[in-house]
Amino acid sequence: MMYKIIGFAPTLLQIVMNNQVEMPVRQSGAIYLKNMVKRSWADPGLHLKYKPREPMPFRIHEQDCAVLRDTMVDAAVHVPDILRQQLTVCLKDMVSSDFPERWPGVVDKISIYLQNPDRNILSGALSCLYKLVKCFEYRAEEKRQPVVDAMNLLLPIMYQRMCELMPDIGECSVLLQKQILKILRSYLLHQLPLEHITREVFTQWMELIRQVAERPVPEQANQIDEEERCNLCWWKCRKWALHLLNRTFERYGSPGKVLKQYEDFAAWYLKAFTPGTLKVLIGILDNYRSGQYVAPRVLQQTINYLNKCVPLSFSWKLLKPHMLVVIKDVIFPVMCFSDADASMWEDDPYEFIRVKYDPMEDSVSPAISAASLLNSVAKKRKDMLRDTMMFVVQVLTSSETTPRQKDGILHLVGSISKVLLSKQLYKSQMEMMVTTHVYPEFTSPHGFLRARACWAMQHFSKIKFQNDENLVTGVNALTHCLLNDKEMPVQVEAAIGLQMTLHFQTKAVKILEPNIRAVLVRMLDVITTTDNQELTSSVQRIVYTYHEQLMPIALELATRVLDAFKGICTQCGGDEAEDKMPAAMGLLNTMDSILDVWEDEPEICAQLEPVFLQAVVFVLENSIMDLYEDVFKIVISLTMTRISPDMWKIFEMLYKVNDG
Repeated sequence: MMYKIIGFAPTLLQIVMNNQVEMPVRQSGAIYLKNMVKRSWADPGLHLKYKPREPMPFRIHEQDCAVLRDTMVDAAVHVPDILRQQLTVCLKDMVSSDFPERWPGVVDKISIYLQNPDRNILSGALSCLYKLVKCFEYRAEEKRQPVVDAMNLLLPIMYQRMCELMPDIGECSVLLQKQILKILRSYLLHQLPLEHITREVFTQWMELIRQVAERPVPEQANQIDEEERCNLCWWKCRKWALHLLNRTFERYGSPGKVLKQYEDFAAWYLKAFTPGTLKVLIGILDNYRSGQYVAPRVLQQTINYLNKCVPLSFSWKLLKPHMLVVIKDVIFPVMCFSDADASMWEDDPYEFIRVKYDPMEDSVSPAISAASLLNSVAKKRKDMLRDTMMFVVQVLTSSETTPRQKDGILHLVGSISKVLLSKQLYKSQMEMMVTTHVYPEFTSPHGFLRARACWAMQHFSKIKFQNDENLVTGVNALTHCLLNDKEMPVQVEAAIGLQMTLHFQTKAVKILEPNIRAVLVRMLDVITTTDNQELTSSVQRIVYTYHEQLMPIALELATRVLDAFKGICTQCGGDEAEDKMPAAMGLLNTMDSILDVWEDEPEICAQLEPVFLQAVVFVLENSIMDLYEDVFKIVISLTMTRISPDMWKIFEMLYKVNDG
């Protein structure tokens, strides 16, 4: 209980700051202090929350809080970076609670250190300022005045330091520039305080950001292995510059899409900065086209900015002359199967599947951004769809097209499938395109092309087939890929392809029926192996579609779903738990779907109950709180018409869970 003694927390901070103490001890002290501040920082409203029958929670004494407020910035600035990371977390929690009422001096201290010529000191000061700004990043505008007042003082100092750093492209200098850009982006993420960021000030910052975005990477950076190159400070600095350009354009610079208070600013921004910014971004894409390395996130952010230019007539006029070249030499290559894809497919196909279906990857993937840009121009800009499809036909019919280029062109055309199927001119040609150019790839010797054929079928599943034999061929090809292909990514794409085809093609139901048991079993095996949550929707679709045909094997189906669920849950330890949880949720929802389709069959429900109760018991006994809502749905379904003796035991477990 020593931590409750007055003076304990400041003593910890002294140990952390003491250069004579061994680093592991200082690290332990920093971590302890961080956790202590997070749990026990003085709460000014504690007396309002206190309930007399409960023990008063421990809070760091105000005397110690005063000492920490007086010394925390000094400590965070002067300690090595490995300790600074812990102390700045302390500072953020302290700022959230005490700034500005009880800690107005934090801004002045940061201001003093920002003006120090020592770059180590500047790095610490910027780290502290970043945490201060992050505290207000998502607060409502009326609650942001303290950080606006602080930045009114600090922003000119940041600009001055940025100007001083810009001529130096050494690693230390560029890391500091990156930190300044991160602070500025965090500050401008949701509000642009026009009262102190005047047009003159904004123009000055935009010029610096443009210079960073345009600045070439030093030649020595190209000697680094390509897989590691994106982590170099020069590319990260450019990435943050592009983050800023994208955010300011999206939030404050797009007329007709901004809040009312930014309408005048947006009209000025569009004409003042779009020409220069687009020139820089087209230059980045020209480098990519010529074979120079461009970091994936820089490429992705560049494409994102172009996408924002498409709907606006002023920016589109500037972009239009370059767009077809961008489609041919940037979007198309980005969408092709790459060396990185091939390496991941070969070394870890399960990771390949995870990455391709991870929603978080969508926000950082150049290929996803490229597909979005392509959709925008095809949908919103006259003649671009025609020009794109002429290019598609050229690649598809060329004898020199490589397998990877074939993958890219199918990826490209599948990405605009909704636009194509909405246009009468192209809608009638899609059946021939699929049968001529997609179906042959189901038997390709290249696994990635077989997977792409299955993926293309998903995106063209809405085609109104004039020839039923073509539909039969497609369904049978997907079924064969699911049941017989040796490559797991192909099986996953085939399963989802079958789901989409069943959803949009009523005639496909009869075609797939003879193989439905084998298909369902295989899908459950793939779910257990890959943890892919998308496949649980495929299983549910099949259960709903074929519930009459599956009735004789309802118990077997339930057992297999349970086995798949247990297989997922037994792998849910450690860092992998979060990744596997969506698949586990999907399987519990599948159980509930099975109960739903056979709710009018009491004999079948009685057989299913003891199977699915094993999943309920497993979740409750292991206190897997993320799955509580899903198992409660199963409990509700099992008690709709009757309550068995086993269900009363579940009631007892639920009481204990709630009481605990």
